[in-house]
Amino acid sequence: MADLQSIKARFGIIGNFPALNRALEKSIQVAPTDISVLVIGESGVGKEFIPKIIHSESRRKHQPYIVVNCGAIPEGTIDSELFGHEKGAFTGATSTRKGYFEVADGGTIFLDEVGELPLQTQVRLLRVLESGEFMKVGSSQVQKTNVRIVAATNVNMMKAITDGRFREDLYYRLNTVQIDMPALRERKGDIHLLFRKFAIDFAEKYRMPELKLTDDAVSYLENYSFPGNVRQLRNLVEQMTVVEQNREINSVKLAEYIPMNANLPAVVQKNNLGGNQGSDFSSERDIMYKILFDMRNDINDLKSLTSELIKNKGNADLSLQEKNLINRIYTPETQQVASPNSLLYFENNNNNQNQIHHPTIISEDEDHNYNDVEDIEIEEARSESLSLQNNEKDLIIKALEKHKGRRNKAADELGISQRTLYRKIKQYNLEE
Repeated sequence: MADLQSIKARFGIIGNFPALNRALEKSIQVAPTDISVLVIGESGVGKEFIPKIIHSESRRKHQPYIVVNCGAIPEGTIDSELFGHEKGAFTGATSTRKGYFEVADGGTIFLDEVGELPLQTQVRLLRVLESGEFMKVGSSQVQKTNVRIVAATNVNMMKAITDGRFREDLYYRLNTVQIDMPALRERKGDIHLLFRKFAIDFAEKYRMPELKLTDDAVSYLENYSFPGNVRQLRNLVEQMTVVEQNREINSVKLAEYIPMNANLPAVVQKNNLGGNQGSDFSSERDIMYKILFDMRNDINDLKSLTSELIKNKGNADLSLQEKNLINRIYTPETQQVASPNSLLYFENNNNNQNQIHHPTIISEDEDHNYNDVEDIEIEEARSESLSLQNNEKDLIIKALEKHKGRRNKAADELGISQRTLYRKIKQYNLEE
């Protein structure tokens, strides 16, 4: 069995942080066995090194080693990629194809971003883990495979299980041994070592003098949160190697590239199960839900306030929160567009910038029907919903046109996963 230092040297791993050493030691210990391993850690921490170490130190090291990015394969084809398919199993299946589990028989499969697997595929994977059996898509013949599985994820698995996005039995089957990779912000003593390593590598690559850090720059890096972890640090060093003329970097220059106030709002912490806690933004879907939820609350508050004003004919004592809501929704631009005969008309005193825009009820008919107002609000809500869908469709079309149909580039441009983009393309009938 190889020792820790030889493993670090062979795979180019820099650092002496205790949690990092523990992760590498566990990898070496479990390598000779065939048990499943789940690697937990934030994006960019270097989780991909663990399955490489496990495979290289196992009895399977001379057999195939296959890496599968579960988040990059479209949901409709992932079963075919993993388990293969028979000729004619679906449109476009012109020949029989072997899947990764058949090709890697006797070797190791690394399932990266395993938390992104569809539920149907999770059922198939669970069967492979329990019995080593699988069936190709479109086939009724059971096949056997002898594959060692190492999985990795940056998803909070307990939350995914609670939300019904990941099977609990599969989680415990994958998580026979859990290996936690620490975030770079936790490895303060390793940050300067990594910077020097990357600086030497890129100086040699681009045939330029090596970057050097001043003492204040080292302190600046050690206090930066690095939301992108080691990958972000590597990209930073490469960029500065090419761009900067002065090869001595101080904290002022670093602040131009990674300002402290530009850190991501969620400095996540791992729970004892390896998931990320304290972040409401685990995916683009969560972000959209939060935005829509906040919009709905604003609309509901505004409807209640409008109803109260209508009933009291504009005479109401507004709280500070209600005044802020009015000023946020009804800006001077919207007042200029509003008709003097509209239901709500806001008077604006330009001589006093701190004055709240007070609503005045102007009604042409004292017996106006409040139900009409509700109908208008419903129609406006439907219109806004359609507008959001149209905007999303237009953005997808523009991204695809910009990158000449290359969906991986378009997904990066839009800030979504390739699987999400494929689903949206199918939803809006954009296949052509």
